[in-house]
Amino acid sequence: MKQVGRLLALLTLCLLALQVFFVGRIVLMAVVDPGSTTFQRSEMWRLLTETGRITWGQQWVDDERLGRHLKRAVIASEDATFAEHTGVDWDAMERAWERNQKAQERADERNERAAKRLASNPERPVVVATAKLVGGSTITQQLAKNLLLSGERTPVRKAQELVLTFALEAFLSKQRILEIYLNHVEWGEGLFGAQAAARYYFRADVAQLAPYQAARLAVMLPAPKRFEKRMGSAYLAERAATVVARMGAVELP
Repeated sequence: MKQVGRLLALLTLCLLALQVFFVGRIVLMAVVDPGSTTFQRSEMWRLLTETGRITWGQQWVDDERLGRHLKRAVIASEDATFAEHTGVDWDAMERAWERNQKAQERADERNERAAKRLASNPERPVVVATAKLVGGSTITQQLAKNLLLSGERTPVRKAQELVLTFALEAFLSKQRILEIYLNHVEWGEGLFGAQAAARYYFRADVAQLAPYQAARLAVMLPAPKRFEKRMGSAYLAERAATVVARMGAVELP
């Protein structure tokens, strides 16, 4: 029992040390621009191992050079209550959970029907249905995950994400959180940050983007690698028009 107690105490100390390390990095971000994120470094390694080279685009721009249009567009598209919440939008998370439950139920029903058809006709090809899941994470939660955590989806990682989310909100201003997020978020294969995205897709500085251009970039964020190959899609255009209509009501931090 003593050995078990010592092991638990050691694990607790390690966990506390990790939290102190994370919080220390977050506090430092109040005055020092982070050079890269955990997600970016994992993408660098993936590109290197898959292609043998790293094609990279990123350029940090300060808050005042990010432009009001992109800030409004990203908040309208990704996190409408960004200026109000304390890191987590519990209502959005509940709505996302309910939608995901229904999507999973529909996928299970389709797979059951497919299994019955396969039993009656083994030679008939069957496509396995997968649920299209949506997220309810705020901008702060997305930043916490990309900055310091791995991409795995486990209860432990989600709990750590919440701790880091509240630390970001406690030690950084909303303005600084948005600044770091927009400078590091992914906008395509090896393409990170608002300035690099604006130059790549519209040949303009981010501060010069028109509202509709900013909205198109914002709509890409949930799946940038997919949308970079479909910039002319009808969905992207329709969704961007909706975001433009919402931008006027956005409260900037």
